[in-house]
Amino acid sequence: MDGDPAVEHKLDSFSLAFPLPYRVAFIIIMAVWGWGVNLHFLYRRRIDVPTLIRYPGRSSPSQLTHHHSTYRLASFLSLTSGASLLVFWLFTRRDPRRVIDYDWLPMANLLILAVLFSIPLRRLSVSHAGRGRLLRTLRRVSVGGLAEAKDGKFGDILLADVLTSYAKVLADLFVCLCMFLFDGSGSGSGSATARPDRGCGGALLVPLIMALPSAIRLRQCLIEFVRVRRAPFREATGWGGQHLANAAKYSTAFPVIVLGAMLRGQKDGGAPGLFRAWVAACLLNSLYSFYWDVAKDWDLTLFSKDRDLPDHPFGLRRTLLVHRPGVYYAVIALDLVLRCTWMVKLSARMDHISDFESSIFLMQFLEVFRRWIWIFFRVETEWIRNSVTSLGHDDMVLLGDYQGNKYEDED
Repeated sequence: MDGDPAVEHKLDSFSLAFPLPYRVAFIIIMAVWGWGVNLHFLYRRRIDVPTLIRYPGRSSPSQLTHHHSTYRLASFLSLTSGASLLVFWLFTRRDPRRVIDYDWLPMANLLILAVLFSIPLRRLSVSHAGRGRLLRTLRRVSVGGLAEAKDGKFGDILLADVLTSYAKVLADLFVCLCMFLFDGSGSGSGSATARPDRGCGGALLVPLIMALPSAIRLRQCLIEFVRVRRAPFREATGWGGQHLANAAKYSTAFPVIVLGAMLRGQKDGGAPGLFRAWVAACLLNSLYSFYWDVAKDWDLTLFSKDRDLPDHPFGLRRTLLVHRPGVYYAVIALDLVLRCTWMVKLSARMDHISDFESSIFLMQFLEVFRRWIWIFFRVETEWIRNSVTSLGHDDMVLLGDYQGNKYEDED
């Protein structure tokens, strides 16, 4: 574990065994596995995720389901990265100099992952049409674009929301590339497997990359607001205030990133006032985001006056498709805890531990895990909203009686 005496190039024992490029690859691959589980579980709950996100369907029953196709891709990515890591261990044997010299191995693995995501392989992943749709969505979302509802708006929102949880992973991916090409001073003699230099490329680049996913979602919220204002029947959609409130939520991430970067640039933790400002920014961002998860993304009644109505469990809603009420309560608590992991820095005993590479990796993994859990309930909510729109309220009551109160797994 981290905290060992410094070795050559200040490599800790965790980085000797699991360098930064492999950690980035691991979290990316876990995301593919997680998406497969999302699709599989929701499919068993009779929630058609591909239809919700306007993803190309299967042309014949003989084709693999979307979740089996995702599992196949995840398996291949896991085997490729696992083999690369074993070869890396064989060549380096935890020797600091070898770990630094063989940085081309994990970087080649990242390149292979990028190629596999970009080039459709029929026997290993999704169809050509599906892969093309994914790449088009990524291009549109990368600049804050947002499709119309009929063209897959929910898929764009879902992907952009996921990217906000991968902000630090994306920043570490940039750090890997920067360290591989440069040493931080621009001499061109760096190593991607050296101790991570999160100031590589200058003090501003990494914070800007971390802020980009939130900026993307903020722009999408503003696009939705403008669309509502231009709608011919505004009384049916409201004046768009919820989209502005959502944009404000994403804007609360920027003070956290800016103040955090300022603190890292200060010696001895910086001025007390700066640290208190960072704590206040983190608290606002965490609590606002937690409220939005529960009340808006999941349509639960915990924060509304309808929380104790007799037609649904306390604080939840009438139609529950994912699982029993107890699971919803546990997920609400877990979401709050994982939204507030930054609080470890408030403890004098835990503060220095949060700077270890193993701890940074754990925090990144926990945020990705939180987002994975969030997807189940966000998709369920969208499915219920679409069912209400297409069937009408009375029919939705029947749907809730048939599905929402049946918690056992379906074959």
